[in-house]
Amino acid sequence: VVAYLLRLPFLASGFVTSGGLDLTLRRSSCVLQSSAQDLLYQDQQEALLRQAVHEQELLTRKKPKELKAPKIKPGAAKAGSGFGGAKVDPKQRVAEQQANILNRDGVLRINNVLSEETADKFREYVLEQQATAAAETERDPSLSQAYYGVENERKNRCDLQLSLLRGGYGAGEGKEFDSHPLADALQELLGADGSLRPIYEHLVTPTGELYELATVITDPGSMQQTVHADLPFKPIAPIYVIFLALQDVNEHMGPTSFLVGTHTPDSDAMFHSVEKEEQLMKADCRLATLKKGDCVLFDARTLHAGNANDLEKGETRVLMNFSFRNPQVTGNLGYDGSIMPGYVESITLADIGEALVAYKAGDKDP
Repeated sequence: VVAYLLRLPFLASGFVTSGGLDLTLRRSSCVLQSSAQDLLYQDQQEALLRQAVHEQELLTRKKPKELKAPKIKPGAAKAGSGFGGAKVDPKQRVAEQQANILNRDGVLRINNVLSEETADKFREYVLEQQATAAAETERDPSLSQAYYGVENERKNRCDLQLSLLRGGYGAGEGKEFDSHPLADALQELLGADGSLRPIYEHLVTPTGELYELATVITDPGSMQQTVHADLPFKPIAPIYVIFLALQDVNEHMGPTSFLVGTHTPDSDAMFHSVEKEEQLMKADCRLATLKKGDCVLFDARTLHAGNANDLEKGETRVLMNFSFRNPQVTGNLGYDGSIMPGYVESITLADIGEALVAYKAGDKDP
């Protein structure tokens, strides 16, 4: 390394003192170390891409079907058991049926959970937040983890963590903001009459911890993911995750493939054995091509993979991504979700509900 450095013009010229040489050697060593790390990371990404392409070839030997929403009839309010039993709300009955399907398949599509108008406004807001995050991390790369979650280094793909404050990353700069797009979206989803409130209350109870709050953004050119579960296997479902489309997602935009029924101990054991390729070839693979406002709810143990966003035919895909933790599963899950550090282990489903009540009552930044 020293012989190489001594051939550099700024050293050969004789402008560097002995102290300066020591500093220059240390800095150059850091540059070489960084370059080596970059090359190692590039090699790892290329190996992952080769694996992902091979897995995709196995999965598509049978043409994947579209993941469709099951037909569920809410029915009339039904009286509870026993004398004077309270009536069961139709929404709760739907939630019970949805939970049964989710527990069976590991994945469930639910349509029309967010209005098109709210989805449009929220998507525009998210892309503005992403522009801010990109500019800040370009200025200072060390800020990356303040803005991005588990996908903070992938090319053309990121998990942008969301701030609950009005104005998001612009909060605290003395600006006035006319709207709160994230709160408006959460109101439709998790408010008192929210489309996803009943199913989450059924799955995790109001004490369920908010585990992720982000948006997954993929641009044309983003690569195929390897098949994976989000965390090491647990006997009980630890997290229930939402991917919500903020625009239509077609087959060219890298929709997520889900392997139905792969959230079980037997499936996990097969995936980590020599039988993995056979498992992928025989898998019931479903493609989450979604309409704006539709979502996929899945058990985080379920095998899935984001597909490549086509460089020529693709478009920017933005998914709202949040999850709640099952309070029955304690201890370290072996997976850090994409969520701002200040929100970790501090917000429950009940907390969000209370904040949204205040927001509806006129609190602009609950």
